[in-house]
This record gives sequence, structure tokens and C-alpha cells, in this order.
Amino acid sequence: MELYNTIIEKIDGMLGSSQPRRFDYDPAKCWEDVGGNQLVMMKEAAYELGGDNKPAVNYACVTSTDGFADRDEILVYGKDLKEISGSVPFARIAVIKVKELSGENEDDTEPLFRAIQDIDFVKYHVYPKGYMIRSSSDSFREQVRVSKEAVKKGITFEQVGNSYISQFKKNPDILSVKMIFLTIDDADYAEMKKDAKKVRDITKTLSKILEGMATDCHSCNLREICDEVEGLKELHFGKEKKEFKG
Repeated sequence: MELYNTIIEKIDGMLGSSQPRRFDYDPAKCWEDVGGNQLVMMKEAAYELGGDNKPAVNYACVTSTDGFADRDEILVYGKDLKEISGSVPFARIAVIKVKELSGENEDDTEPLFRAIQDIDFVKYHVYPKGYMIRSSSDSFREQVRVSKEAVKKGITFEQVGNSYISQFKKNPDILSVKMIFLTIDDADYAEMKKDAKKVRDITKTLSKILEGMATDCHSCNLREICDEVEGLKELHFGKEKKEFKG
């Protein structure tokens, strides 16, 4: 599972100049989850992550390669939740290490795609109390409204990160997760947004391959991402070869 590796390799170079605070995963330190969508009214809010038209980016990359996310941890670049007093830029990036995902042969894309879908499902099913998440799949934004009550009770990215990792690790294919939170000004949020789109395009291409997309590369609107990402074209034509034989 190396389709997202070139994106993962870029992450460290976009995180700005500050050193992160690092926290080991501890399921006992998860922030309270309300179990469903919640509404934090503006009058109840302390601030918004990504508010006032500031950058707000979210994406997750999956890999089976050693060295990217070999342990469960949370990294925080910039101010923590209880230290923020107004709108700040925001990014949340997850790097997820999984088992090798394959079917009967190395060209079988279905187990890979289904696993990625399951992993993507998690980001819409974490509901920290007083931490209202608003996501847009079209713009790759994740804006968060944090309540005054949550700040008063001491909510931190460590606790929220533990909540995400706890949900991810319910999936038996996931070995470890690195959660990265950013609220600093000098991170390259514009480039992160481009990479978030690329992650989406890779996953979309896997879906098309699974559906049996045409093999005429010249007429395919996904040709650019196939040419750019090592392994996608091989998966595509490997699947076509298998279907032809079958």
C-alpha cells in the first residue's frame, strides 16, 4: 500500500518552523464523545478553528510502509485548544499504517478500496463534546467550533487526537495512527489543500478501477493522476488483464 507515500513524504516540509508537542496514544485520555452530531451556537463558542476565512484543511493518508507512522501518537503544532482565544488557521492530518491489503492476487483492488472507505468513514463519526466539526468534501475544509464550556473543562488536542485514534483502531486492518494538528500561521495550508485533493483523486481513481474503467488512457479524465501516482496504472491494467482472462 504505497499509493499515498509521495504525499506523506511531503508532510514534514509543510508543517512550519515550530517544534511539535508529542503525545503517546492513551485510550483512557479520550475526550467525551456525544455519539452524534451536535450544535454549538455562536453565543456558546469560544472560537473557531479555521474561522474568519482562515485556512482549514483535513486529509488522511494510508500506507503499509515502515517509517511513516510506526507508533500511535498525536503531534500538535502551535497553540493547543485551551490556549487559543480567537480564530486561527487549522489543519488535521492523519497518517495511518495498515496491514498489506490484497485479495486473491496483487492486482485485486477491492480489499484495498473497501479498507480506505472504512478508514474515511471514521472522520465523520467522531463527536467530541463541545467540538463541533463542519467538513466539506468539495473544498477539503474542516472547520471546528469549540464551546466555552469545553475550553473551561480543559479540552486539548491530545484528548481529541486520542478519540480519533481510538475510533481508527477499531478497524483490525489498522496497525498505528499518527494524528497531526496545526494552528500555526507559517504552515503551508495551500499546499496541504492540493494534497488533500490528490488524496481524494487517488481514492476516486481506485473506485473507477474497481468499477471497470476503460483502458483508453488518452480519453480518460483521470489520466493525470494515474500518470503521477506510481502503482495506479499497474493496478488498473492488472485488473483488466485478470478480467480478460476470467
